[in-house]
Amino acid sequence: MSTTDRAASADVRRYALGRAGQAVFVLWAAFTVSFLIMYALPSDPAQLIAGTDNNVTPEQLAALRHEYGLDRSLVAQYLDQLGDAVRGDLGRSLRSGREVTTLISEAVPATAQVAGLAFLLALFGGATVAIVATATRNRTLANGLLSLPPLGVAIPSFWVGLLLLQQFSFNWEWFPAIGNEGWRSVILPAIALAIPTGALIAQVLAKSLHRTLREPYIDTARAKGASRRRVHLRHAVRNASLPALTMAGIIVGNLLSGAVVIETVFSRSGLGRVTSAAVADQDIRVVQGLVLFGALVFVTVNLAVDLLYPILDPRIVRHHRRARPVVSPA
Repeated sequence: MSTTDRAASADVRRYALGRAGQAVFVLWAAFTVSFLIMYALPSDPAQLIAGTDNNVTPEQLAALRHEYGLDRSLVAQYLDQLGDAVRGDLGRSLRSGREVTTLISEAVPATAQVAGLAFLLALFGGATVAIVATATRNRTLANGLLSLPPLGVAIPSFWVGLLLLQQFSFNWEWFPAIGNEGWRSVILPAIALAIPTGALIAQVLAKSLHRTLREPYIDTARAKGASRRRVHLRHAVRNASLPALTMAGIIVGNLLSGAVVIETVFSRSGLGRVTSAAVADQDIRVVQGLVLFGALVFVTVNLAVDLLYPILDPRIVRHHRRARPVVSPA
């Protein structure tokens, strides 16, 4: 291996380790902030565990605090929970007594079905609108397509969900209105969730394509005889997709947060229902587990994007290369 290859390999390792370190820091920060916020609430966790029973004695409340470790100092509770979280143990629900990891793992598949299909629809729809709008010579068609993304971002997803329910479930009876039964129950929630996400992708990709098509290398490709389609799809889209790829973390965050609303509109069992129930019940452990899970998904997606960047554009690694002092020979 040549000196240049070894230096490039070292740069890639440094870049990957730096991004992994940032991911770990984000997870720690999410856990710490959620812990402090949850325990700053004015409610009494022991009273929440006991429920609305007015016959609970102070001795019983004290026993509950001791059982759940709530009678220990805040620092001791933080360190214990942080150590458990590192081992994958998020504790037990203060309401049901079930393991938080079990509650989340049971809810993930239903949400993943909707979010996964919504992501595919958003990616296909957003990319299609952006590519066609920037490739067509029909200005009316281009302006019409470019006016769709701002509209899609502005429309609330729950309102879209209600419209879809009214037309496709109640009027035409093509899809079920509520529940998790069968693949047909996934279609409408996924469409409602995909519209604002696809609009965001279309906005960013269209703007990036307009800027990329004015680059000098595009003129060079055209001068060499490359067809309009080849220039657009082969040369422009690859480089223009980098800014859209940066939005992957934001897109995942939108899908997770939107799932809370959409699953409520369509009465689906998933992370949305678990989240709304945990917030309503002030179930501290479940809320904290959901925050940490969301941060884990966000960090994982962003780390994957960061590691994919050098493959699409090797200059990114070179830009992160640390300057080394040059020692002149004596």
